[in-house]
Amino acid sequence: MKALQMRKNLTRGYLFTFCGLDGCGKTTMIQRLEAWLKQQGKPVLLTRQPTDAVRNSAIFRTYMDQPDHRRYDYRSLSMLAAADRIQHVNKEIYPAMQEGKIVLSDRYFYSCLANLLGRGYERDRWIYEAASFVLQPDAAFFLDISVEEAIARVRQRAEEKERYIHESLQYRLRDFYIEIARKNKGILLSTAEDEEKTFETIKKTVQKCLEENRNGYQKRRL
Repeated sequence: MKALQMRKNLTRGYLFTFCGLDGCGKTTMIQRLEAWLKQQGKPVLLTRQPTDAVRNSAIFRTYMDQPDHRRYDYRSLSMLAAADRIQHVNKEIYPAMQEGKIVLSDRYFYSCLANLLGRGYERDRWIYEAASFVLQPDAAFFLDISVEEAIARVRQRAEEKERYIHESLQYRLRDFYIEIARKNKGILLSTAEDEEKTFETIKKTVQKCLEENRNGYQKRRL
């Protein structure tokens, strides 16, 4: 595995991404960060990847909801999801950032890589080329939690009590998320600890980016 080479952010806006296992606490942290930013009068766009166009597709639903995947090739789904992420970044995220908005993304291109690797496609190189078409986040948060706790949290959701979960895949995904975070200078945070402590770290990181990058944007324009 190598680092993903993404496009630099040369806009007035900011991009903060959140990745990790289902049940790791992404939604909670994103919602709290959104509320905190809006309290300061900051323009915020909350979004997620992949978009509903992919989430509602037959191939995606098969892999998410059923144990039998013989009908489809996972590489095809990965390429579909990657294309969806590129479209989403260039037609939704990038325009919002040009307007000076702060974009909070529930999952990002890193999740595409983690799932591809987790399913055994370590030799695929196309994913690294595709990454050049998306924007580099100002900060990429990776929320870590044990597989057991993540699954327990998912099962607590009324609509997902009976959901199919590929448990052995979750262990591989967790390992790859940790490695991806380290390779890509991501911020790895444990959500098994105190929620306030985790959010405080996220808040301080975002605040630092807002303060430092504002001057950085001026420098990039000179």
